Amino acid sequence: MTESSHENVPSRQRRRFPGISSRAYEHPADRSALVALRKLTGFDTVFKALSGLLPERSLRLLFLSDSVRVSDEQFAHLNDMLRDACYILDLEKVPPMYVKQDPQPNAMCIGLDEPIIVVTTGLVELLDEEEMRAVVGHEVGHALSGHSVYRTILLFLTNLAVKVAWIPLGNVAIMAIVTALREWFRKSELSADRAGLLVGQDIQASMRGLMKIAGGNHLHEMNVDAFLAQADEYEKGGDLRDSVLKILNVLPRTHPFTTVRAAELKKWSETREFQRLMDGHYPRRDEDKDASVSDSFRESAAHYADTVRTSKDPLMKLVGDIAGGAGDLGGKLRDKFTGAGSGGSATNGAPGRPQDPEEGSSGASGPSGPSKD
Repeated sequence: MTESSHENVPSRQRRRFPGISSRAYEHPADRSALVALRKLTGFDTVFKALSGLLPERSLRLLFLSDSVRVSDEQFAHLNDMLRDACYILDLEKVPPMYVKQDPQPNAMCIGLDEPIIVVTTGLVELLDEEEMRAVVGHEVGHALSGHSVYRTILLFLTNLAVKVAWIPLGNVAIMAIVTALREWFRKSELSADRAGLLVGQDIQASMRGLMKIAGGNHLHEMNVDAFLAQADEYEKGGDLRDSVLKILNVLPRTHPFTTVRAAELKKWSETREFQRLMDGHYPRRDEDKDASVSDSFRESAAHYADTVRTSKDPLMKLVGDIAGGAGDLGGKLRDKFTGAGSGGSATNGAPGRPQDPEEGSSGASGPSGPSKD
C-alpha cells in the first residue's frame, strides 16, 4: 500500500511495520495452527467451496442494510483510525467497517472472501480515541492473520449446532469441532490484542480499554495494578476444584477472560520479542511461504511447556510435578483437592478434616460476560 493512499493519519508519531507478517505478533498456539492450515494442499479451495453454504452474503447484506458503513461521511473518526491501522500494519486493502446499534460493547472481523469489521455502538460510546485505536488495530490484526475465515466458520457451526440439537448425536460431532475451534479462537484473541498494541503503541490505552470492557466507563474507580492483581489471583486459584471450575467456565467462551487478556498483553509488552519488533526486526509476509510447520509446532510446544512450568494454577503445578517425576502422587492429589499444604490449612482446627463449604467461604466467581472481539 502506498503511503499516499492513506490520509488523515494522526499527528502522534508511531512506528510503521512495512511488509510485516502476522507471524510477528501471533500467539504460539495460534501461529502453529494457522501455519499448519495454510500448508494443507487444497485448504483454501475447500473453504472457498464452503462459501456457498455459509451465510456470508446474507451477513454482508444485513450489515449494509441495517448498520452504518464507516466512511469519510459517516463516523469519519473511525474511518481515520481504520485507515491508520491498515497503514501501520501495511494491510494493502482496507476492509469495510460497520457500526451496529447494540449496547453490548463488542467488535468482530468476519468473512470468507473478504474480511468485514463490525463494531457496536456500545463499544464506540465506551472507549476514548486511543482505546478505540487499539480495538481497531485488534480487528485489523485479525484481518491480516486471516482469522476472519475460520471465525466465520465457527459462527456458522455454532448456529448449526443449535439447529441440529434435537437430532440424537447430531450435536455431538459438531460441538467437538466447535470446542476445538473455540480453543484456537481464544488464542487468536491474544494475537489480535498484540496487533492492537502494535497499532496504538500505547500499553496504558490497551489496559484502559480492557478494564472498561470488564467494569464499564468508571476509570476513576479502577486501577491497572489492582486489575492485573486480579489476573494473578485468578491464576493461582485455590485447589484443583478451582482449576476444574476455571476450565468449565472458559469452555463455552470464544474469548479469554478480560483480566487474563490484560495480563498476557502486559507480559508480552515487556518481552525482548516485543522490543525487537518495535526496533524493526520482524518476519516479513513475503517469507510466509517458507515458514516451517515443524518449527511452529516446536515453538507452540515450548510455549505450553513453559506455561506449565511457570504457572501458579494448582492443576498446572500438579502436571508439572507429574512430568518431573514427583513421588506420592496420591497424596499430592488429595492435598491439591482439599487445599492442604498450599499456603494454609484446609481444616478448621482438626488436622486432616476437609473444610466445610459453609465454613470460611470467600465467595465464588462466575463467568464474565462477552468481551470485545
